[in-house]
Amino acid sequence: MSETAQFVTKDMIMGDIIRKYPSSVYALMASGLGCVGCPSAQGETLEQAAMVHGLNADEVLANVNDWIRVKEPVNA
Repeated sequence: MSETAQFVTKDMIMGDIIRKYPSSVYALMASGLGCVGCPSAQGETLEQAAMVHGLNADEVLANVNDWIRVKEPVNA
């Protein structure tokens, strides 16, 4: 798998990301999205969730994809 591969995109729904890559919650929380279990967050895109929390969606996205690349190689 390429080091630049994107497993997650900004337009993906948070709930879908977590279901597909369960351990991504650690990267999301470390990036400032501590609301990963919140019902409303389950229907938001990563970009929307980042915006609500005043975070840079591109940075969150990079952190999550880096995490998945290292921690979930079987699912990637």
